[in-house]
This record gives sequence, C-alpha cells and structure tokens, in this order.
Amino acid sequence: MPDHVHFFVGFRPVLSISDFVKEIKVESGEFVRAKSWLKRKFNWQEGYGVFSYSHSEIDKVIRYINNQEEHHKKVKFKEEYKMFLKKFDVSFDDTYLFEFFD
Repeated sequence: MPDHVHFFVGFRPVLSISDFVKEIKVESGEFVRAKSWLKRKFNWQEGYGVFSYSHSEIDKVIRYINNQEEHHKKVKFKEEYKMFLKKFDVSFDDTYLFEFFD
C-alpha cells in the first residue's frame, strides 16, 4: 500500500520489538534513498503499530495482508487501524495516532 506496510513475522520473546522495527526502518530507508526512487527525501513516520496473533491464525493473517489493495477500497487505513486498537482493547487519543493519508 502507498501509505503503510505490513510485516508478519514470528518473534521470540527475547527479542525487542522496538529494536526490530528500528532496524527495519533504518535499513529500508537507506535502501530507498540509495535507489533514488522518490523525488523527495524518504523518511519513515515516527511510531508503529504491533498486533499479536496466535499460530492458529497464520493463514488468516496472510490472506488479510495479501488482499490489502482490495480490502482498502472498502475500509480506509485510518478507520481500520482504529478498529484494531479497539479490538485489542488499546486506549488511544486521536491526537497521537499516525499521520494518515486519505
């Protein structure tokens, strides 16, 4: 999607999610800038969202990720992200959410 990325990874509890996301952002940002794919400077937005799923839901999550383009024709990213926060009982303030590009 042009405004967000999904990663679905298996994660051992001894690893730091924030360190993992930081490494992904640093390395991919350097890669995109080195390729000069954009006319403007590429930077990741601050922050990220992480949701945990059980092993039994792997196929469901993969199907969801693979169908993003079709899915977001019906539900915008901002609306869906808020639905996930509510589903996972995460309290939030709209002021501190991502900058969404609708």
